[in-house]
Amino acid sequence: MHELAVCQALISQVETIAKNHAASSVASITLGLGPLSGVEEHLLRHAYPVASAGTIAEGAELKIQSAPIRVRCFECGEETEAKPNRLLCGFCESWRTELISGDELMLVQLELDKPESAASEA
Repeated sequence: MHELAVCQALISQVETIAKNHAASSVASITLGLGPLSGVEEHLLRHAYPVASAGTIAEGAELKIQSAPIRVRCFECGEETEAKPNRLLCGFCESWRTELISGDELMLVQLELDKPESAASEA
C-alpha cells in the first residue's frame, strides 16, 4: 500500500510548514486528488491516521477535493473534461489530446493553530 508512503511524505511536508509558521498543531489538511493520480482515496484516508500518529498533524481533519480530468485538444484547441479511460476531446471527439489536470496529488491548504502567546503577539 503506497498510500502510507504518500501520507508519510505529506506529514513530513506539513510538519515543515507548521514549524516555519510556529504552529502548535494542525487543524485541517486539504488535498487535491485527481482520479489519474495513482492514489486511492479510501486507502489514503485509511493510512492517514497511522502516518499522522504522534505528529503535529495528529487529529487534524483530512479533506480531499476531487480534481476533474481535463484535456486540451490538439485538433480544435478546446479544453474539456474527459473520462479516465477515454481521454477524448469533449468538443470534437479527437483522440489527439493533452492531459492538463486529473493526475495531481497536491497540498491545497493547511489550517494551523498557533500557541496563545504567539497569536496574541501577532
